[in-house]
Order: sequence, then structure tokens, then C-alpha cells
Amino acid sequence: HTNHDFSVVSNPEFLKEGAAIDDFMRPDRVIIGTSNPKAAEMMKRLYAPFVRSGNPIHVMDERSAELTKYAANSMLATKISFINEIANICDKVGANIEFIRQGIASDRRIGHHFIYPGTGYGGSCFPKDVQALIRTAREYGVETQIIQSVEDVNYKQKTILFADLKNYFKGDLAGKTIAMWGLSFKPRTDDMREAPAISMIDALTKEGAKIQAHDPEAMHEARRIFSDRIDKEITLFEKRYDALENADALLIMTEWNAFREPDFLLIKESLRHPVIFDGRNLFDPKRMEELKIDYFSIGRPKKK
Repeated sequence: HTNHDFSVVSNPEFLKEGAAIDDFMRPDRVIIGTSNPKAAEMMKRLYAPFVRSGNPIHVMDERSAELTKYAANSMLATKISFINEIANICDKVGANIEFIRQGIASDRRIGHHFIYPGTGYGGSCFPKDVQALIRTAREYGVETQIIQSVEDVNYKQKTILFADLKNYFKGDLAGKTIAMWGLSFKPRTDDMREAPAISMIDALTKEGAKIQAHDPEAMHEARRIFSDRIDKEITLFEKRYDALENADALLIMTEWNAFREPDFLLIKESLRHPVIFDGRNLFDPKRMEELKIDYFSIGRPKKK
């Protein structure tokens, strides 16, 4: 209890991991959810120094502000699942997702952001907010067919390269060692929450494979998550090339800049089989062909 007047304001954040300070200092927009005009004016004054370039402050009711946060992240997740589904179609029909991505991104209504195919999204925001929106809708008797499909597609996408790996080794992964570059759900963070790498590690080790993994930032987090599996099913390496030694294949799960231009000759020398499974489409398939590296990516045709 208090004798002081107060108001409750919903002020959702839109901060990206790895760029949170910049996002806070230069927000695309500020959402203020309150039914109290005095509180709204106070919040506007608070944020005024950060929107001097004219980015909008939107004032709305509290429920709309909360739903704006869920809707924004669900829309971005939808774009990711959509492009991944198109990439999977490309794999079957022999089309190239890179050409398609460039073609649709030229339409200003679509744009270039969040339409890069890969092994799905992870982290603390997209999975949580998509699932929260689904549950909230269900509580109110609303069926969320599109948003549920976004979640379903992403769940499958995390292990989309598993079939290629298994087929490459003629259906038998038992005793194979897979080098994995990238454990965090995206670059510039050590966050492994809902990371696709975890799903792939679980799928591979279930089939009897062992993992030799490296990540520039997430090694301590991996030790925490995999604790009792370390040095049994999973071995962690501080240097990326060390993870390749005596491995049967290289699997890339996170698009760190350090992985974009590696020493391909050293990769070939280190692996038992010259094969890369690229979950983030980092490399040029033509270059891989010239280097005589078997190369599997997402949504880009592979010569047979």
C-alpha cells in the first residue's frame, strides 16, 4: 500500500543481443503502453533525447503495447521460417535460394532483412514470444495457424542437415566424429538458449556420433549446458582448427565472421572426409567444387 499516486506503464524493449546498447541509444521506435495521460507525457520526456532524429514514440493502451512486442518478434520469426521453407523447396526442385532471396528482397515491401536461409532461429526472444503469442491466443479461443506453423517449421529446420549427414555416411553415424563450428544461436553472443546447435548435437549423438565443437564466445555456456556429456559425447576446443583433427566432417551452425574465410586446404587436410555441411550458407558452392570439397548447404543446388 502507498499514499503516492503511481501508474503502470508497459514499455517493451526491442534490443538485439550483441547490439543492445546501440539499439537503446538509437531506437527505431518507442512503445509506451498506458491509460494515464500524465504517465504518457512523463515517458515521452524520458525518451526524448533518444529520438531526436524523428523516430516515433507510439502511445497506446497497455494490452496493445504488450501485443506489439509479441507481434513484432513473431513477424520476424515468420520471415525466417518462410525463407527456410522456400529454401527446402529449392533443395527438392533444383532452384537456388540465393537468386530467389535477391529477387524478392528487391521488392521494397519485403526488403532484405530476416530472409537469409539457415538452420532456424533460437535465442531468448523469438522462441519465447512466438510460443507466448500462441498460448495467449489459445487462452482466448483463437486458433493461430500461421504462427503455429512458424514454430513447427523452425523446430524441424534446426536439424535440416541431419538427413544429408546421415545419407553421406550411408545411414550409419555410429562411431563418426563431427566437427561443429558454432554453438551460440547467432554471432556476437554466448547465448545458447534454444540454439539449433543443441538440437543437432542431440540428434547426432543419439545416432552414436561424437562431437568436436568450437565457438568463439559460447564455450563456457556449452560446458554448463552439456556438463556431464563433456569429454564423453562432446569435446570442446578453444581453437576452431583443433576441432577438425580426426573428424569425419565439418558442420557449421553459427555464422561467425571468423568462419567465413577459413583455410580450406587445412580443413581438407584435417578431416577424414573432405566434406562440409554448412547450416548458414557461408561459402560459394562453385569454390567448394573447385577445391574438391563435398559441400552441402541450404536451398542451393548441389551437382550430382
